[in-house]
Amino acid sequence: MLKQLTVISGKGGTGKTTITSSFAALAENAIIADCDVDAADMHLILQPEIFETTDFYGLKLVQINKELCTDCGMCASSCRFDAIDEFNVIDAFKCEGCAVCEFVCPENAISMVEKKAGEYYCSNTRFGPLVHAKLGAGEEASGKLVSDVRRRASELALEYGKDTVIIDGPPGTGCAVIAAITGADLVLVVTEPTVSGIHDLERVVQVAQHFRIPVMVCINKCDINVDLSQAISVYCKENGIIVAGILPYDKSPVDAMIDGKSVVECFDNDFSTKVRSLWTEVNSRLSE
Repeated sequence: MLKQLTVISGKGGTGKTTITSSFAALAENAIIADCDVDAADMHLILQPEIFETTDFYGLKLVQINKELCTDCGMCASSCRFDAIDEFNVIDAFKCEGCAVCEFVCPENAISMVEKKAGEYYCSNTRFGPLVHAKLGAGEEASGKLVSDVRRRASELALEYGKDTVIIDGPPGTGCAVIAAITGADLVLVVTEPTVSGIHDLERVVQVAQHFRIPVMVCINKCDINVDLSQAISVYCKENGIIVAGILPYDKSPVDAMIDGKSVVECFDNDFSTKVRSLWTEVNSRLSE
């Protein structure tokens, strides 16, 4: 049975990709999916060789047929995003694809057309197949692209006979995060002992629990504020959440990334040992 693990964080910069790339190195039979589509960076470590590229179409864009248009101005006056000017020129960056203009047009001069918003890729890496994506600058529908990446990853898992999908999720609690965790078997939240880290940890845990997905927590950079690390542990205990790992602040992940590798590949030190123990704990729970 295919198991799906999503690694997320309430905020950026907690070390999520550092841990996920190490999981990719340690897993024996997994597909990797980089679902941080707005700022994908897993490819910097896994150095993929792309073998399949698929165009992604997000929100539709307005198109006005000038031959049918009578310049009545109903489209422009009805657009709450000011995406249509007095000359009936569309501002693609303002258009939200709501189709109100198409609905109100008395001449049926307006239609909604597909617009390419990015691409997603299937690649080979030294740790197995990777599905990753690139969302265009300023584009919407990141949640839809995350869903496409996860769907293709699941298809490849079946094709290649893999039993696990390891998902590097996006930060935050928005649509992309919801798309990354929905239907997952386990969520690992990577947090840090800062005020914003604790606040965002609580928010993202609430999102996961809303969808009834089991949650585990990893406290990264635990020694930059011992008191806040203790506060995170207390919060997890009070809410029945397992702290799967506690990692110290260490420069070795940065050195590993500069070398284009995961930390467990480059170093045999205290940090990498703790990351291996973290994977053992998470994989044990995932296999239940």
